[in-house]
Amino acid sequence: MKKITCLIAFLTLIHLTSFGQNTCATAQSITAGVYTVSAVNGTQVPSPVCAQNGTGATAGEWYAYTPAEDVHVTVTSDLAQNAGGDTRVHVYNGSCAALNCVAGDDDSGVITGTSGTSYLSVVQFEATAGTTYYIAFDNKWNSNGFDFELLEDEPLPPGIFSFTTVSLPTSGSFGLAVVDMNGDHLDDVVTVSSSNINLQIQTSTGFTAMNISTPTADWTPDWSMAIGDYNADGYNDLLYGAWGGVTFMRSEGDMTYTKHTYNDASVASQRTNFVDLNNDGHLDAFVCHDVAPSVYYINDGNGNLSFYQSSTSGAPYELANYYSGGNYGSIWVDYDNDRNIDMFIAKCGGAFPRYVNQMHHNTGTGYVENAAEIGLDDDDQTWSSAWGDFDNDGDMDVFIGASSGPHVLKMNNGAANNYSFTDITASSGVSALTATSREHVTFDFDNDGYLDIVSGGNILRNNGDMTFTLAANVFSGSGSYGDLNNDGFIDARRGSNIYLNNGNSNNWITISTVGTASNINGIGARVEIHTPSGMQIRDVRSGDGFEFMNTLNTHFGIGTDTTIDSIVIYWPSGTVDTYTNPTINTHMIATEGETLSIEDETLVSTVIYPNPAKSTLFIETPVSLTGKIATVFDLNGKRVLNTKLETNSLDVSHLGSGMYLLRIEEHGKSITRKFIKE
Repeated sequence: MKKITCLIAFLTLIHLTSFGQNTCATAQSITAGVYTVSAVNGTQVPSPVCAQNGTGATAGEWYAYTPAEDVHVTVTSDLAQNAGGDTRVHVYNGSCAALNCVAGDDDSGVITGTSGTSYLSVVQFEATAGTTYYIAFDNKWNSNGFDFELLEDEPLPPGIFSFTTVSLPTSGSFGLAVVDMNGDHLDDVVTVSSSNINLQIQTSTGFTAMNISTPTADWTPDWSMAIGDYNADGYNDLLYGAWGGVTFMRSEGDMTYTKHTYNDASVASQRTNFVDLNNDGHLDAFVCHDVAPSVYYINDGNGNLSFYQSSTSGAPYELANYYSGGNYGSIWVDYDNDRNIDMFIAKCGGAFPRYVNQMHHNTGTGYVENAAEIGLDDDDQTWSSAWGDFDNDGDMDVFIGASSGPHVLKMNNGAANNYSFTDITASSGVSALTATSREHVTFDFDNDGYLDIVSGGNILRNNGDMTFTLAANVFSGSGSYGDLNNDGFIDARRGSNIYLNNGNSNNWITISTVGTASNINGIGARVEIHTPSGMQIRDVRSGDGFEFMNTLNTHFGIGTDTTIDSIVIYWPSGTVDTYTNPTINTHMIATEGETLSIEDETLVSTVIYPNPAKSTLFIETPVSLTGKIATVFDLNGKRVLNTKLETNSLDVSHLGSGMYLLRIEEHGKSITRKFIKE
């Protein structure tokens, strides 16, 4: 019970205690201030449900709020006197006979009780002068009384982190994904249960529900889900990760699914990914193991997977091979711009060194753990990390999000410093975010051309100078991201709600990658755009953050730029496509190999020798080759060697006898020379 310290405070609270808000029609009118709810026992249950965790309430308490001017509103029960409480709130506009969700929240608070966990509510929305908003609390979890506060602030700038909440109920226990499922490249909403995939298929006018029965999964996605088309039939497949093991739900070319386990091993799954580990053009799968070395599944080229554990003799790769696990958040990212996809592991739990973060550097022929060498061997407690080029200098930086303790931002020092990392947390502003989360990802929400960081329900807005400004409690907890109305702005999905980005006047482009020699999703591709303002980069990933699956489309905001000079896509196969002067504010489908290569005029006089070569191939050219990418293809077009040049020579000793093509490439321009290996 809250302690009252003076008669004035007592009388004020009595005045603000509500008596007549059992229904929407009798909602108590309120303004900014603190209010006491004696008990949640009103006769009208809030509907539709605007917060997480579905239906189940039997009572509600109703308030009506009408601002005199446009304001940014926060409604919060996250107050010290409520520690240990559990509330859920919904915000509506419209009439009592036809309510529309504006916002809602269940558990975004940070003030905890004896359990150490907060179940209090914080919701924010943009309120328009003269519009009545109905604020309703329900008894989904209990009917106990509590205090809440309504705060008014200056409205956010138009379109910047302003979202409209729309109820989109789905069936299924696990609402984990925003990704295309029917092959039209538009993001859909995916919810699953043990024997069902429930889809909300995006159309030009909204969503169409589709319910697909599946074989009963041995393991459901209790911890995470990854999505990708590993049998290349044109429809995405699902990977469920649970504490005891993983289940693959594989589409059979017509959106019917078969269940596959591929092994009998017990896997304490955390983050799951689809990725082409051996770069043979077919998607493999990687699964973080919490209590043992991590596991992966190699594709035979026909959509069948073989199980390996990193510690097993004969396993092709040693990845996250710590004996007691601690592997939580894997993310595949080309941190050193050598066109080989690397893997960073966010580690957590147990004793040092179990929770020391790892970077598995892809050398082109295997993986080498080198986190200590490049400054990423932090002993943070983290479940995931957010990777992106936050300063638009052409290389990937990282936000290492804490599940406990402080967050960390590290800047990539680039080629001149061997792509090492420097901790810039102190000067970046990210320390303003004190709330922790297990979910950290990055998107450009306001399309200004700079990647923002989303952590739980909070956004760190990128100011464009490697500093960030906190926008707290933008969303009600964690979820998945994509463009849910194909308008070029990134939206969010939380439980039974979607948050549609209200947008602004900034320009954009969205690119869907379709592999031919590479995996069909283009997972692992680097997409690079060049505009009058500079360059931006993205990597195509399946599985970032910890639990959820986000869009496979690459999205770029370009701010006030009205043209894009070029788009360059570096495919996992080694193919490079360059598109010049693409149309802005469009969703573009890019198919591997559909553009002609661009010759590097500075390398036209290049000579290679000896030819035939036994072990070393020398390259004679008038310009420095340092930093350029050397790729060797066999005559079938398969990439057999890929490395970043440091000298004017190339080791080809491991290649078999035969004829090959050497390509030297930088910034999308290249030359090709033929050679024979003895």
